[in-house]
Formats: sequence, structure tokens, C-alpha cells
Amino acid sequence: MPLQSSPIQAEITQSDGKSFEQLRRECLQKGVLFEDPDFPAKDSSLFFSESVPVNVEWKRPKEICSDPKFIVGGADRTDICQGQLGDCWLLAAIASLTLKPETMARVVPPDQEFDHRYAGIFHFQFWQHNRWLEVVVDDRLPTVRNKLIMLHSASYNEFWSALMEKAYAKLNGSYEALKGGSTMEAMEDFTGGVGEMYETKNAPGNLFSIMKKALDRGSMMGCSIDITSSAESEAKTTTGLVKGHAYSITGMEEVNYRGQTVQLIRIRNPWGQVEWNGPWSDNSREWNYIDKSEQIRLQQNSTDDGEFWMQFEDFKRNYDKVEICNMTADSLTDDVKHQWEVSMFEGNWIRGSTAGGCRNYIDTFWTNPQFKLQLEDTDDDDDVCSVVIALMQKNRRKLRKEGLDLETIGFAVYKAPEEEDHLGKDFFRYNPSTARSKTYINMREVSERFTLPPGKYLLVPTTFQPHHEADFLILFRHLVEFMTWNNKAQMGKQRVRKEIKFEGLSLSTCHSIINLMDVDNTGKLEFHEFKVFWEKMKKWIMLFLSFDTDRSGKMSSYELRSVLSAAGMRLNNQLLQLIGLRFADENYEIDFDDYLTCIVRLENMFRTFQALDKFKRGRVRMNMMQFLMLSMNV
Repeated sequence: MPLQSSPIQAEITQSDGKSFEQLRRECLQKGVLFEDPDFPAKDSSLFFSESVPVNVEWKRPKEICSDPKFIVGGADRTDICQGQLGDCWLLAAIASLTLKPETMARVVPPDQEFDHRYAGIFHFQFWQHNRWLEVVVDDRLPTVRNKLIMLHSASYNEFWSALMEKAYAKLNGSYEALKGGSTMEAMEDFTGGVGEMYETKNAPGNLFSIMKKALDRGSMMGCSIDITSSAESEAKTTTGLVKGHAYSITGMEEVNYRGQTVQLIRIRNPWGQVEWNGPWSDNSREWNYIDKSEQIRLQQNSTDDGEFWMQFEDFKRNYDKVEICNMTADSLTDDVKHQWEVSMFEGNWIRGSTAGGCRNYIDTFWTNPQFKLQLEDTDDDDDVCSVVIALMQKNRRKLRKEGLDLETIGFAVYKAPEEEDHLGKDFFRYNPSTARSKTYINMREVSERFTLPPGKYLLVPTTFQPHHEADFLILFRHLVEFMTWNNKAQMGKQRVRKEIKFEGLSLSTCHSIINLMDVDNTGKLEFHEFKVFWEKMKKWIMLFLSFDTDRSGKMSSYELRSVLSAAGMRLNNQLLQLIGLRFADENYEIDFDDYLTCIVRLENMFRTFQALDKFKRGRVRMNMMQFLMLSMNV
């Protein structure tokens, strides 16, 4: 990702296509308070799998207190107290975010308040899937007996954190969708950063130095204690730590203690209380044996606020995981020496096409998307190249209400042969991987750091089992040139591959698209209809690239058969012959425009055909040929 001279403009996400400023201006002109139709103040916005157990009232801050403020005395990590929702992972990330003023100002724009130009509408910005998104919400918040039941500030009249949680819940479909997660997930959504994880029991000897440097360069960090059963979740230990709970790391220092250097780490519990009670805790005797000025500096406002210091060795003994989110080039600062160069690519695992599963399924593993990367610039003192590879699955929280959850994902890296095209089954059968993710796991992201010799490599991202569909994003951290390799490879950096011979859509194709997507019969595509179409369009492009095996930039009639099958359209030979006659040229090839017309009309046909439920199944089959010929203009 190139370094930006100014922040990237956030994309509008509201279904009517209106920005925060447009919506606020309209409300002010009409003298009304905003009510968000995309995320209404209803039980469905709270939970999707259970009923709301208590009588929840949605109230605006001015109905909760007499003098509400967006931010009181500056946004601070102590402004975040957990409510009834199990989203401590999100709160830990928000606490870390408050330590980064410039980043905080992007996620939580300061141009909003409860007096000047107040219209009951607020907005926030989150980074998802290689773009910044603007999320607007109304300020109706869930309460019980006039108290907020979700995230809230320790100050009764401060509301930025509660509104931010609501915006993040809207982005992911509901409050319930935020239950359980990784701190790194939210940290990446606040920064566009690249995450990596360390296990403290198997970490490198210089883990303190790694973490200290990460904090110094603006990275965000969290930590947690593993659990062995669900009964241990959020169980408090005798030392005041909580298992299965997400903490944020807010500071690292070295102090002189009785003539020896001691490494300290500062941690915050998002509950806003419950702290470590061992050595270097708030009132422990160790503080009496360091320089007084150091003690004052490190123990400023030392109260029961959930934040505490502990010795780094105790930290490693008690905590199991450290999550680090390294900032990308678009981090809103000109301090280039602290930036990471990141390249991003989007892709899909498509059933019957590119969802090949892990290497256990060798017969289909080779069909997974393949990416070629070239490592050239070695590290300063070594003959190896450092690279961080992160594989992230997209939109899975939002899909929970449809019964879908996180897929189990991982990846493998192979030494790439010279001048080879898409590699087949035999290559993977006889060549071991050079590097791979430590495990396949059902988390949003799998991330690993490697040091590899310069050369050409092949990256294969997969789900654990074949035929599982999902969209994914790959992030590479290294100053190298990355190239997609096979034609399953994706619209890297928002561009369509040059292999597609395409001069634009014909009027006929546009008519077919409108007929398919115009569900409200207005004769044009509304913003929400276009969003659905664009998701379909991306999948159709991926299919075209996947099955154009001869790299001709056109689709042969034989390749079209495979595409339609992968798209779930089962047609007999006679129907396929008719389609070939209609769309193929004299060389039996179909260009992208005709391919798109074909697949759009087929979708129209199948949708209409399914609506003909008044026909008996036998009669429908009898008329299939005639219906197809009419639909396809054959």
C-alpha cells in the first residue's frame, strides 16, 4: 500500500447512499432527530438468536442525564467500562486506541456534540477489507432503569464510547454479533494494521524488546489467559487476573530496582476494576525501592481503575497470548520510520471451483487460489527477508444470523519453480511447504511472521475442509513486489486482471442487469440493490478468471460449461449447445460482455422459473427448453 499524503476518504455505508453531513443537515432543516432505518431501536438490533431477557428502553443521552457530553476532558482509556455484552476484546482494543490520538480522531471524529448542531446523529469510521467505512448511528441507546446496559463511561454524562460500540455493532449486524472475539480483530478495524500473535510460553527470548519497540512505533497490543473449559471463562484467579478475558497493554518500562534492571508491563482490564494483586501492583512494597520521580511518573492516578503494572516475568508466567497490531502506511502520520509497507488482495473460496481445502485433500488442494510473491530486499544484517502474512476471512460476524460462523482457515507457502503457470496436483503431492500457518483455526485471521531466503514463493490460502465457501483478504508485509499468479487470483488492489478482454458493457447487458436486480420494479437500481449486484459481479469475475484456463481473455464454450456448473446452474447438453450458438463467436469463444449477459439472463431465468410454482414439476420440465430459448433470445 503506498503511503498516503492525506487520509483516504471513507465510503458511505448507509443504504440510502447519504453521508453523515447530508443526514445531519436534513434533520436540522426539518427540526427532527435522526432515527436510523438501517439499525432501528428494536430487539433485533440487540440479539438475533435469543429474546431480550429484560425490558429494554432505547433512550437518547438527553433523556438519561441533563447535561450529556460526547467526550469529557479528552477520550481516555478509563472511559471504557464493560456492560452486559461479552465483548471485552472490543473494549480492550478501544482502550488501546485512546493512546493513539491521531488514529483515535479518525475512528471517532471530533466534529460532533450534544449542543452545537445536535440532530441525534453521530458517525464513526472503521477499516474493513481494504477500505475505510463511514458508519452513522442515531443516539438511542439500550437502557434498563435509565442506565446504559452495554459499554459505558465511568463518567455518567459521557457517551462517545457507548455510541462507538453501537456503530461497531451496526457494522457487524447486531450487538450479539460482538460476543466473543480477538482483540487484534478490533485493533485492525481501527487502524488498517497488520496483526501478529505470540504465545508467551514459546516466545523468542527478546519478547520484551519486540513488544517495547511495537509500542514505541505506535502499534496496539492486547493479551489474554487461555482457558481449558468453558467453565473457566472469565474466572478470577487468586492473583486478581481473569481467565479467558481480553486485556489491553498500555505501557512498558525498565526501572532500577535495588541495583538491578527490572522490566515492567502495564495492563488494563476493560471492566474498569479487578486488578493484579501481586508484585508491582498498585500498593505493593516494590514501589518503595525505586527512584521517587520514577514512582510518581509510573503511578500517576494509581486507583482501582482496572489498570496495573506487573513484572514482565510474572506476565509471561500468567498470560498465554500477546496480540500486536502493527500500523500500516495509512496511519495518519508522517513519521515514516514507524510504518509498515502492506500489500492487500481480495479473493474467494468458491464451491466446486476454488474451495479446495487443506493439503489433507490433495486431489482438490491444488484448485485453491495461488499467489506468487518475490522476496528481494534482505534484512539489514542477514541474508533473509522478513515477511508477515495474514489471512483474514470477511463478513463472518454479520453472517452469524444466517447460521454461518467463522471457517477454519490456514495457509501454506511453497518454493516456486521458475516460469511455471498454475501449479497442479503433482507439484503439491511431491513438494513440501517451506512455511505455513502454525495451525488451522476458526478465527477471523491467521497471521504468521517468517524469515525466508530471497526468491520466488507460492502462497496457498485454504479452508480446512474443501467445498466451504467464504470471502477472504490477504495482507503481505514486506517491501517487495507482489503478484497474483493463477487466474483464480483476485482483483488485487481493486483492479480487474488484464487477461479479460473487455471494452465495456452493451446496452443489452445493462438491461439484463437491471431486470435481475430491480426487485422493487422502479426501472433503476437503488443503492442497496447495486450493493447486492456488486457482490454478485465480483463472484462472476472470479469465476471467469478461474476457468479461462488458456489465458485467452475469452471464455471458450467448453470453459463456460465449467463456469455454469461452479455457479450452481445445472444444464443438460442440449441447453448448453443452445447457449453456445447464441453467445459464442465463429471461433467458439465468448467475450466478457457476452459471458456476463449469459450468466445474468440465466439467473433471471432460474429466478422466474422458481416462481412458476403453479406448474407441476413434470410440466415445468417439459417446457424448460422453450422457456430457456425465450429467456436467452435464442
